[in-house]
Amino acid sequence: MPDVARGGHLFTLDPGRDYPVLERADGVHVWDTAGNRYLDAVAGLGVVNIGYGRREVADAIAAQAAKMPFNAGNIFSNEPAIELAAVIADMAPGDLNSVHFTSGGSEAVEVALKMARQYHVERGQPERDQVIGRWTSYHGATLGGLSVGGAVGRRAKYLPMLLDMPHIPPVYCYRCPWGLTYPACGVTCGDELEREILRVGPERVAAFIAEPIVASVGGAIRPQPEYFPKIREICDRYGVLLIIDEVITGFGRTGTDFGIQHYGVVPDLMVMGKGISSGYAPLAAVAVRDHVRSAFVDAKVAFEHIFTYGGSPVAAAAGLAVLDIYRREGLAEHAAELAPAFASNLAGLREFPIVGDVRTIGFMAGIEFVADRATREPYAAGRKVAALVREAGLRNGIVTYPGTGMAGGSAGDIISLYPPLTFTLDDIADMGERLRATFTEVSATLGG
Repeated sequence: MPDVARGGHLFTLDPGRDYPVLERADGVHVWDTAGNRYLDAVAGLGVVNIGYGRREVADAIAAQAAKMPFNAGNIFSNEPAIELAAVIADMAPGDLNSVHFTSGGSEAVEVALKMARQYHVERGQPERDQVIGRWTSYHGATLGGLSVGGAVGRRAKYLPMLLDMPHIPPVYCYRCPWGLTYPACGVTCGDELEREILRVGPERVAAFIAEPIVASVGGAIRPQPEYFPKIREICDRYGVLLIIDEVITGFGRTGTDFGIQHYGVVPDLMVMGKGISSGYAPLAAVAVRDHVRSAFVDAKVAFEHIFTYGGSPVAAAAGLAVLDIYRREGLAEHAAELAPAFASNLAGLREFPIVGDVRTIGFMAGIEFVADRATREPYAAGRKVAALVREAGLRNGIVTYPGTGMAGGSAGDIISLYPPLTFTLDDIADMGERLRATFTEVSATLGG
């Protein structure tokens, strides 16, 4: 049967799509086997923060692979993992001083969920088994991550297999679930957490999980300044752990090392990935506050968990080399410095009637499409506007990331942008020109 959309024996995600085959990458561009060059405005998938073609990272990987490629994490540790944990602890806010490594963000979310659960068990509260999530959120593709995540479309086919976890409405001013406006709203979206804790029963709630800025399924939805301080206070009041998912927002994406730093809050567990190794090796992590780690140390019990490649010495060596470049070149500061130009360029796309909202922070953006700008009515799901934009973008030499479900879970299209943190002013200008050509093409298609 092979040769499905030219994928051959490779099980690609969409058998109805002809996937371009990438051959090489350098800087902020990628090339396919047909010779087409693309401006990678999503850095792979919010991953390649330091850009492509960094020889020193490849050399670090090769040296460690030759020296010692693997160790069993429940028997041994290794020097690169120990060193990388120290680097991350130094970067992380507050007393997030202990770091546990995994291969990817979904795995790291699983670790955080299990760690939160066992924390309460070791403290004599085994009845705490509920993790509250938010709708219009994403915490990975595993069944655990989908259970606490709030991407309706991504959950739909697996609902019978998911854990029945509680959810609260999102922080989403463009489509406020209460029909309110800030600041008269009093940030009622934050109060919703307390209402849900009381509904579930405070004695049952183990944790609350949230992205500091909603990424792939929200297109840079950011909360008001009061939101996370209110969330932190509510969690503390009821003994609930706060898990912050920084898989996309971490390591400079928002102009700071971590997105939660915009709000002056320290979570109990912080999940990170993608930019930690910039795509040069599979790597993610969970940073843990001292009081969480102490629950295991004081009880003298092991964390009941292991992933085969958790703490891989090769991946950790890659992470050390990547974060050395990241800090040496000041890439978070660079993203913060160019953020106004990035935002201004994208704001110009509001000239297209199909654009309802443009949201940016640092080098992170979401562009939401609407059929009627005045009413914010989305296009019908069957129009597949985000996919149209993705394909038109590729024809115009730019890579974007499509999403849907912004309105009611099924309709409501967006594209997200997460360019490498090495983007220059020229790259930003090039991005804007290619997006304008793309939106012109899509507008004509939709108008027809």
